[in-house]
Amino acid sequence: MPDVFTQSKRSEVMSRIRGKGNLSTEMRLARLFREWGVTGWRRHLKLRVEGREPSGSQRSTRSRSQPFVKPDFVFPKERLAVFVDGCFWHGCPRCYQKPKQNAKFWREKIGGNQARDRRASRELRALGWSVCRIWECRLKKSPEVCVRRIERMLGR
Repeated sequence: MPDVFTQSKRSEVMSRIRGKGNLSTEMRLARLFREWGVTGWRRHLKLRVEGREPSGSQRSTRSRSQPFVKPDFVFPKERLAVFVDGCFWHGCPRCYQKPKQNAKFWREKIGGNQARDRRASRELRALGWSVCRIWECRLKKSPEVCVRRIERMLGR
């Protein structure tokens, strides 16, 4: 099916999608935490991973990794980082549909996001953090399962 927008209008629409504070992901989980009485979390807390150079086959296209990782939610006392990944932007294995227009661009964009996600998880785990990744579709379909999973990881 062809796009209903012109290329410039599609570009404008896509540029307005926010990287944080998304209602279907982060804000939904924050609301669930409040409803379920889950405490001890902070949003968008920068975690320093500087000094952890990728080596060998783990080396990214950049010469060194980013000095910070910014999970959507952090439980500092329990050292748990929670990421809520949007199905389109992070390539959900269940529901991601590859765009037909500009396929090479989107393949590289989503692949880059997935590589960054793997790198962030790996770096945090190397520093002794637990990492929980939640897909947008799972948060919509079974929010209670997502909250219980996080509570289990917190040891509650």
